[in-house]
Amino acid sequence: MRPIIAEIGLVLYPDCQLSAIYGLTDLFRIAGDMAQSVDGDRSPAIRVSHWHQENGEIVCVQDSHPDPDHALTHIITPPSLILPDHMRPMPEFAGWMTDLHGKGATLCSVCAGAFLLAETGLLQGREATTHWAFAQTLASRFPAVQIDADRMLIDDGDIITAGGILAWTDLGLTLVERLLGPSVMLNTARFLLIDPPGRTQQPYGRFIPRLTHGDAAILAVQHWLQATDAKVHGVPDMARRAGLEERTFLRRFRKATGLRPTEYAQQVRIAKAREALELTRRPVEQIAWQVGYDDPSAFRKLFQRVTGLAPHAYRQRFGVAARQDAGSTEAA
Repeated sequence: MRPIIAEIGLVLYPDCQLSAIYGLTDLFRIAGDMAQSVDGDRSPAIRVSHWHQENGEIVCVQDSHPDPDHALTHIITPPSLILPDHMRPMPEFAGWMTDLHGKGATLCSVCAGAFLLAETGLLQGREATTHWAFAQTLASRFPAVQIDADRMLIDDGDIITAGGILAWTDLGLTLVERLLGPSVMLNTARFLLIDPPGRTQQPYGRFIPRLTHGDAAILAVQHWLQATDAKVHGVPDMARRAGLEERTFLRRFRKATGLRPTEYAQQVRIAKAREALELTRRPVEQIAWQVGYDDPSAFRKLFQRVTGLAPHAYRQRFGVAARQDAGSTEAA
């Protein structure tokens, strides 16, 4: 029996897009087959389950690895076949997802699935994306969500949102890379004849926080740091947030996450800076200030230590704007 690396739950809410449900199911199976072709039965497998509401309860109706015991690590809300204006509130699903997020599950949405994800309240103060045609409706219904409909996928660690109706392929490949590695992701994309997500081809790893360690007090601090971009990251503040004495907090945080609290906060902030360098032309000094560093020189040193590249070199290599500029030069 191959080891299960993750269980991904797909939400079968009313009028959801079944092509996304079954497309993701197939994508994860193909990715598992790709991994097995290289490493055999030592390779990990992704368990995929489908969840439906019956009589007020959320129940599993399909399972790639049938077992009454579930350990959901990811939840995906797919696109809808009806316009968001006609989507009814789904408090049972929202409550179920909130509970799982509190236990360490990563929540994901595609297109109009962001409306169900937003019902949890966990998108408040965070960036999220959805289909461009639904952005205004999402903003009016959930004004605390920072919506960026120009982006196809926003990976915020414990919450991932994808934009277009077919962006389930971007989300699926992003999760495959996270769980099975970039080589399996690229082989899966080639087999399916779909483009890999632009950022997933970068040779430098992303900060992937540990969220399934089971320490609820530390998990609450992790969610708080992610939601606030780690702007406030003093150990006393974190310890108070966790309700722990500082020495106990430091020990438990390191055990749960593998990092000291200040290192963890730095990773969160550098991840935000990397995103800004990739997607904007804002000056490095401005980005440094926006992610919480008053000294641009200190920011540059830290950025290079974390990513292996200076901010300017990182932008030249991976920035969307830099590639656009290069394309314009070649066309001329």
